Amino acid sequence: MAGFEMLDAETIQSGRATDAYFLRTEETLEHAGKNPRVSLEVTADQFPTGEFEVFAGVKDAAALFEGMNVDVDALREGQLFDGGPVMRIRGRYRTIARYETALLGFLSQAAGFATRALRARLAAPDTHLYSFGSRHVHPAIAPVVERSALIAGFDGFSHVAAGDVLDRAASGTMPHALLLVFGRGNQEEAWVAFNDAMDPSVPRIALCDTFSDEMDEVLRAVESLGADLESVRIDTTGSRRGNFQHILKELRWELDRRGRDDVDIFASGGLGAAELATLQDVASGFGVGSYITDADPVDFALDIVSVEGESISKRGKLAGRKAVYRTATGEHAIRLIDHEPPADAEPLLHPLLRSGEIVREFDLTSAARRARADAATVGF
Repeated sequence: MAGFEMLDAETIQSGRATDAYFLRTEETLEHAGKNPRVSLEVTADQFPTGEFEVFAGVKDAAALFEGMNVDVDALREGQLFDGGPVMRIRGRYRTIARYETALLGFLSQAAGFATRALRARLAAPDTHLYSFGSRHVHPAIAPVVERSALIAGFDGFSHVAAGDVLDRAASGTMPHALLLVFGRGNQEEAWVAFNDAMDPSVPRIALCDTFSDEMDEVLRAVESLGADLESVRIDTTGSRRGNFQHILKELRWELDRRGRDDVDIFASGGLGAAELATLQDVASGFGVGSYITDADPVDFALDIVSVEGESISKRGKLAGRKAVYRTATGEHAIRLIDHEPPADAEPLLHPLLRSGEIVREFDLTSAARRARADAATVGF
């Protein structure tokens, strides 16, 4: 039987998930008898540009270096950054070299997802948001998508196996496929069957746009499920959507007119930050998918900044070990590590590993609070 073309954890931790030239560098240095102590820094931009992004992927990065004789400092999960190092690594170069590729992969994609997710969260700050994007990525990285969404403050996600990894229960009710299997004209039968089959803990959310007008299906769901109906989900295909805001306002009006102000409206289907901002007053919740997973990875690089204590860099990079700070006014400030920090500034790089031992806990609730608070501080 053919297997899946993806790497397992053992392969990544062995250092085989790397570019070939790092293995050849190791071989060359070993042949030359060189293995200097180096400091390396992960950066996206050398200087602040005014474009903040969200730091994510640090838990996987910590696991990558666990057990190695290295010290690592990093921003905390959910911290916003704008230029300068997000991570600093110290150790023998031959210990670190082959892990550069995997490290940048862990950080780059997660930070891109988290940044997009935070834009969505801030566009609709008082609604329920759920990540529906796992179907747009390789199954192996579904937990990365969902963790990034949680860091940004999402309320939940849809992917079951990601929930196993993250120790969070996945959310979700019914797809259009359920209605299609029951057949045209039998929507009531499908909704009632779902209601009868599901545990009481599962929300009764009826999908109401499969065969006919949204208003028609919503009113039929109200009639068939009665007091059991908690919410309706509208996922109308973009080509048939027209003025989506007006459609949802119509539904809200009619539900309220019939005394069903207890029935919430949940919207999904290609929604991004701009749509959420427009619809947040009429919908109480959203599913957000491709807006997150279409995010460009953050273009991180790992660069040597000192060798045996002597500052050094390639052209276009900044030599010397650096620190980053958040000032009281929200500035992201960069200084050489032995220089005076800005007044009233908070250092942002904190210990992650010491001699290969992870010295930090990873709490998603704290990360989400940090991202929301930092976004307010820097005006994200």
